Amino acid sequence: MFTAYAVVTAVAIAANAVEAAANFLRARFVVANAAAVGVPPSWLPALGALKGAAALGLLLGLLGLTAVGTAAATGLVLFFIGALVFHVRARVFHNIAGPLLFLALSAAALVLTAAVPPAQGG
Repeated sequence: MFTAYAVVTAVAIAANAVEAAANFLRARFVVANAAAVGVPPSWLPALGALKGAAALGLLLGLLGLTAVGTAAATGLVLFFIGALVFHVRARVFHNIAGPLLFLALSAAALVLTAAVPPAQGG
């Protein structure tokens, strides 16, 4: 079980770190997606900071601070539920697979965090 937790969490860390960087760099796809769902460009740095902090929290959880990892995974689940709400509210479905994938990855990290006993996972 620890191996599944470690792999899923590592993928979630990498994915959210890349997304955080894309937000900070105002990558073209991030700006376009934000505009399509009604997110102001001024929010991008804050959203990037949230994703970056969550990636760091997941890493700390993987390194033994289980409560931090659990909190980070929970925050990501809530974050991506919010992203889905923005997509549905704006009726933007052509790229909804992105937030769905990130939500699934975050939820898997959360479930696996809870499933790994502290002696094995920190």
